[in-house]
Amino acid sequence: MQVREARKGRATPEMKAVARAEGVPLSQVVRGVAEGRIVIPHNPCRKERIRPKGIGEGLRVKVNANVGSSPDYVRVEEEVEKARVAQECGADAVMDLSIGGDLDLIRRRILKEVSLPVGTVPIYQAGIEASKRGGLLDMNSDDMFNTIRRHAKDGVDFVTVHCGVTREVVEKLGGRRLLGIVSRGGAFLAAWILKKGRENPLYQEFDYLLELASEFDLVLSLGDGLRPGSIGDASDYFQLHELMTLGRLVERAREKGVQAMVEGPGHLPLDQVEWNVKLEKAVCKGAPFYVLGPVVTDLAAGYDHLVGAIGGAVAGMAGADFLCYVTPSEHLCLPSVEDVREGVIATKIAAHVADVARGMDLEKEVEMGRARKKLDWEKQFRLSLYPERARKIRGGRPPRVDPSTCSMCSKFCVIKFLGEVLEGKA
Repeated sequence: MQVREARKGRATPEMKAVARAEGVPLSQVVRGVAEGRIVIPHNPCRKERIRPKGIGEGLRVKVNANVGSSPDYVRVEEEVEKARVAQECGADAVMDLSIGGDLDLIRRRILKEVSLPVGTVPIYQAGIEASKRGGLLDMNSDDMFNTIRRHAKDGVDFVTVHCGVTREVVEKLGGRRLLGIVSRGGAFLAAWILKKGRENPLYQEFDYLLELASEFDLVLSLGDGLRPGSIGDASDYFQLHELMTLGRLVERAREKGVQAMVEGPGHLPLDQVEWNVKLEKAVCKGAPFYVLGPVVTDLAAGYDHLVGAIGGAVAGMAGADFLCYVTPSEHLCLPSVEDVREGVIATKIAAHVADVARGMDLEKEVEMGRARKKLDWEKQFRLSLYPERARKIRGGRPPRVDPSTCSMCSKFCVIKFLGEVLEGKA
């Protein structure tokens, strides 16, 4: 619906909401949606009211938070709480990646509890349900597509589909990578292809996938099933082969009026982030780019939320549109509620840093400078991305000598004494 209306020059309520939220001309949003450079994940089947979010060219960098159960920890209320906390901390979307317990229940609860776009990876559920009947690789194409339909009917706004994991590239992979395939969905499909000796149904039957997406105005997030999971695999043949395939699929999606964005790496050294973003934008003709991190070192276990924020800031500055957060527990364990909080905050800061580099929100930065010059603490709190955190830290070690300063410089506050000299008061 979004693309169809935009191509007729008509603005939907969602386009109007995005333009207001972004402070950009409505015509810019309409044109971006019509051309496939902006997507608005908003499934009409979603019963709950959500705040429409625009992802793409000329808009602020958005942040996604992953939540979801595992076979080791199935706690429905905890996953719902993670989604709520992600929303409270400023996430723009939530993805449910559950693979343990009642997957339908968890997904439906999250859809009900948050007012953000919600995404899923349906191949997980298709494989897990097949494993209960016999084996994960016993799933067939009907299982895959019927699960996508089930998620769409529930109101899911976007789905990750690993259409670029093709038989051609999987059969070449062998042991030619340090860490092989680290994408769960990509691994499911690669193993299926190798066992069955057949093409990936999501690629082979892409036209049917487009029909499904069109029916529910579902945004297709074309997954990076061959993303590098190690710095040693960054920007290799397999990653780039998949990107070229996704570029062709983006064009087919646009021909059918289906919204699509492209997922990207993954683990990359910092010097490769910018050109990877620019390559995606060129190959996929400006399609919104959704990146995991990027994770720019493999050696910071326990602090990967900071690593992802560094990579995300550079990626956003270079033109990435959507940052998937990374939590402190990445590569170590299932995230806790507090890990989700830390991951969202770090990634929201990275997104803001990228926006500033792209010329957005500069007036707020200048305003903060003025507030600091005046030692106006209340205004500094109001302008902060996380006011309560700033207020709590200042209150933890308050100034004792001069309440107008902070306790770091105290009576030797450079802003105060230099200001007094310049004003002739000292």
